[in-house]
Amino acid sequence: MSTGAGTGVGTAGALDLDKLLAARLHAARARPYLATALFALHVVASRRVPTMGVDRHWRCYVSPVFVDRTPVEELAGVWVHEVSHLLRDHHGRSDRVARERGLTGPAERLRMNIAADCEINDDAFGDGLVRPRDAVVPTALGLPEDRPMEDYLSRFRLGPHTAHLAWLDCGSGADGLERPWDLGPDGAHGLSEQERDAVRFRVAQGITARPGGTPRGWRRWAEEVFHPPQPWRELLGAAVRSAASASGAGEDYTYGRPARRSAAVPGAVLPSLRRRPPRVCVVVDTSGSVGDAELGSALLEVAAISRAVGGRRDLVGVLSCDAAAGTVHPLCRAEGIPLVGGGGTDLRAGFARALRARPRPDVVVVLTDGQTPWPATRPPCRTVIGLFPRPRAARPWEEDDHVPDTPPDWARVVHLGT
Repeated sequence: MSTGAGTGVGTAGALDLDKLLAARLHAARARPYLATALFALHVVASRRVPTMGVDRHWRCYVSPVFVDRTPVEELAGVWVHEVSHLLRDHHGRSDRVARERGLTGPAERLRMNIAADCEINDDAFGDGLVRPRDAVVPTALGLPEDRPMEDYLSRFRLGPHTAHLAWLDCGSGADGLERPWDLGPDGAHGLSEQERDAVRFRVAQGITARPGGTPRGWRRWAEEVFHPPQPWRELLGAAVRSAASASGAGEDYTYGRPARRSAAVPGAVLPSLRRRPPRVCVVVDTSGSVGDAELGSALLEVAAISRAVGGRRDLVGVLSCDAAAGTVHPLCRAEGIPLVGGGGTDLRAGFARALRARPRPDVVVVLTDGQTPWPATRPPCRTVIGLFPRPRAARPWEEDDHVPDTPPDWARVVHLGT
């Protein structure tokens, strides 16, 4: 069976692919801010899936029978519903809730699926998007609207009033419980953790750039993507703001307005000191010791850094570096910034490349696991170092007696993830 762009269709039945993709296009037109995520999903036909479901690797499993019997307008709503589970990280949140509250078994995962559906469906439909039949909404269960999944979980239990929802199955991407039809992390067409985070980042960018009529739930989600409630991100932003506002940062001389002291020096025109917006260069460690999860979170840190200096993305550059430095990319093209590498680590090359940029940055921010030699002398600009967490057991290739170089004392150091 031929496939369209962004799909990876299996051979488990006569799936009406034209109808399914027409529904996705309808969904993208109705919710343009979700288009990047919708087209990132890869379709897998399966007769074992009751309707449509997703896994955490951004595969969408589809029942051919369900597609045949469902109108295009309703299928569009299902597309939006399923991708919403992934964007809002319902599988990861379900896993965390299960650990924290001691919830085990398929029944509890069904309850998580219902709670996640309530979070999505209270404001997902209307404005060109038809609500699918049997879609779970909070009011149908006597629950308030506009609450997160975790809050809904504490407000209801399974019983006679939820018996009609026993069929509900949005896949492991909704509740974290792996299904028999899942292709797993090594299967075809799955997105890496870095790619998943990049999709979320782009969708959040689209929502914050044009909030317009975007539902409040999605605006809140986008704000949390850029400013998650995590203390290290606040510390990183404060460190960058402090470095960017320090004396000398962003200061330059200009002849556009002569200095007042010129009157005291006949025949000479002296320049005046002008303060301009500070320029920031972010050096991302892409060596082999840095994992996909850390690279994915680096994109979110870069967005937080741009907001910390006033949202001027044109004044923020991003540079990937392992043992060699790449090219400085402006953040205004964040969706095209390649974080490539995988070799050894020597961020001295990254510092040198950042300082050769024209105009030269006022602040250099380094996102790294710390396994690198550092410049022997202090760079001629402020420096902030964000250190990714590095559990010893997770790095089996290191020697037991290996001691990484300590970050230099001339840099402000923020420990990320702690």
